[in-house]
Order: sequence, then C-alpha cells, then structure tokens
Amino acid sequence: MTIFLIVANTLILIWEMILPTSTLVFVFRFFGSTPSYVWTRQGAGMISTITSMFLHGGIFHLVSNMIFLWVFGRRVEDACGPMRFLVFYLLAGTSADLMTALAMPHSAIPGIGASGAIFGVMGAYLVLFPGGRIRTLWFISIIPTWPRIRAFWIVLYYVIVQIGPAFNSYLNGVEYDVGYWAHLGGFFACILIPLFMKPEAFARYMSNVPV
Repeated sequence: MTIFLIVANTLILIWEMILPTSTLVFVFRFFGSTPSYVWTRQGAGMISTITSMFLHGGIFHLVSNMIFLWVFGRRVEDACGPMRFLVFYLLAGTSADLMTALAMPHSAIPGIGASGAIFGVMGAYLVLFPGGRIRTLWFISIIPTWPRIRAFWIVLYYVIVQIGPAFNSYLNGVEYDVGYWAHLGGFFACILIPLFMKPEAFARYMSNVPV
C-alpha cells in the first residue's frame, strides 16, 4: 500500500503538470481542501478531503512527502496490513483538514499535499516503534555518511517546528504556504493507530513486546 500511494501521488502530479495553468488553478480550488469553502459548503465538499491528499504543488513538494512516506510508512503498514494502513492514512489526512478548518476558518488558501496524512504516519511510527532508528544523510566536509539515529528525535523536531508558525497564524492571522495546522492535526491522529493494528501485532504491543 505504501508503494501504491507513492505511485498514485506521482501519477497525479504528472497529470497536473500537463494541465493548462487555468485548469490547474481550478483543480486546486475545487479539489483542494479550502477552509472557507468547508464552512460555506462550497467546492467538492467531503470528497475534497480525500482528493487534496493526492495533489501536490510541484516535484519538490511531492518528493519530500514521498521520502517520508517511504521511510516511515513501510513499518507502520507491516503492523497494520495494507487496507488498515490505508484507512488510517486517510483518517490522518482527514484529521489534518479538520484541524485546519477549525484553526483557520476564514482561510481561502486551498490545502493540498499528503503531508498531513504523512505526519500521522510519522506519529504512528513513534507510537509503535519508540526505539526505532532510521538512516539519515549527513555531510561531513564533502563526504556523505549514513548514520542511524533515533526516529524519536527526527519526528519530535518536525513536530516542534510546526508549533510556532501554527499559533502565529491562529493568533495574528498570518497565512503561510505551508499547512502547519494540517501537520499538527495529522500528527495527533497517531493516538488512534492501535485501533488499526493487526490482531497479532496489537497483542504484542499490549504485552510490551516489540512489534
């Protein structure tokens, strides 16, 4: 399922890239999740919550999201199974959209991208594999190295850097191109991950045995 999501997002970006600019703007407006549209019942309605997760603003936006999905998604999927993982992924993305709509109800900027759902996957990884380590790329002088560091620190860093801009947008009305509230909303969906685990994985988790 992780590979399927990466392929689906990539194919949709290729489709976006061949669209005329005017059509692409319409696609983002209609199929992106725009908070003000949610409250005024405009746009694609509930379907935009799903479609917005598969739209991206460019190659860098897509690649950065898909790298995180590949790194964290595979082990979470192993614990859940493909279909449960997909349902959790979509739930995390929905949580991201709801958080944005509640925090920024008057925003007319359409939210697009898989990052809200991926923050949920990152949070789920943290819940399931708190001692997990991942390989990261570092440059010492000009020599690349691949040390394995605790995923806890990586996820914690990315969550913390969302908080300041999120509250700045809420308190001062500043609008960013990055969906900080979506990231936080998706992340907090991780508390529900035990509900989506395979029975044997859940039994191990509840017995404090490594999943």
